[in-house]
Amino acid sequence: MSDEMMSEIKVIPVAIPKWRAYYDLTKPRVVALLVLTAVVGMSLSVPGGLPWQLFIPAMLGIGLLSSAAAAINHIVDERIDAIMGRTHNRPLPEGRVTTNSAIIFACSLAFLGFTLLIVFVNPLTAYLTLAGLVGYSFIYTLYLKRATPQNITIGGLAGAIPPLLGWTAMTNQVDPNALLLVLIIFTWTPPHFWALAIHRKNEYAKVNIPMLPVTHGVSFTKTQILLYTVLLFIVSLLPYLVGMSNWLYLIGAVTLNLIFFAYAWKLKFYADENTAMDTFKFSIIHLMSLFVILLLDHYLLPVAL
Repeated sequence: MSDEMMSEIKVIPVAIPKWRAYYDLTKPRVVALLVLTAVVGMSLSVPGGLPWQLFIPAMLGIGLLSSAAAAINHIVDERIDAIMGRTHNRPLPEGRVTTNSAIIFACSLAFLGFTLLIVFVNPLTAYLTLAGLVGYSFIYTLYLKRATPQNITIGGLAGAIPPLLGWTAMTNQVDPNALLLVLIIFTWTPPHFWALAIHRKNEYAKVNIPMLPVTHGVSFTKTQILLYTVLLFIVSLLPYLVGMSNWLYLIGAVTLNLIFFAYAWKLKFYADENTAMDTFKFSIIHLMSLFVILLLDHYLLPVAL
């Protein structure tokens, strides 16, 4: 084909459905992981199967409020999202959704999710989930993210509570074992996010977000990641040590944490340009796999015994 013919070809843009913009506002992959950890909390809180009368509204309510928190995060971060390469194609910076429409959408999700929880589940779960929304959307995104390099350490608690929400949905009480599951995610969050922050250091610096690699340097952050993977290894053993789980979980937890430590070790001492992002990607697999194994251990091992 000649250059003249190539110059005559017009690129026709593919229209993205409107619903897709609203779908993207909810950060569906993140919410799916949160709901998974909530379901594990539900499952471990009761023997046998889950009562569907509680399970369905609890899962929907937690998912809707988590989606609302994600949408609010998009709204608050619209200005910096437009500048950063990782986020410039989000619905608000691209103009696929107006800010007012996003606010209405987020409020609608939050209202519907809260209503489901308080009417069909219990007030404790409803208010704890709402507190998680406030913690992530406003305390973390609006204040901590812009105020301190320990933003993700402090603000990570909001993203760590879904197992507790699942537990309270079934039992209407806060149990120490549920808090152990929260502690696992709380400890996992810094090495997970700091790996991404290393990869995107220049972008965070450009928008004046004081992520740890920006304020304390990449080397210091790598050391913190390595130390946190050691702490996570210890914390992840607690469900087995207190009798919440059996040998299947123990093997899975040890294996996954050794791999995570290996990634952190390479990041600290033998990193190449892809190591930080590879560590970030594996951290997602790590948490998802850890909770799936916890679920399998709970249901399958008693049958084997």
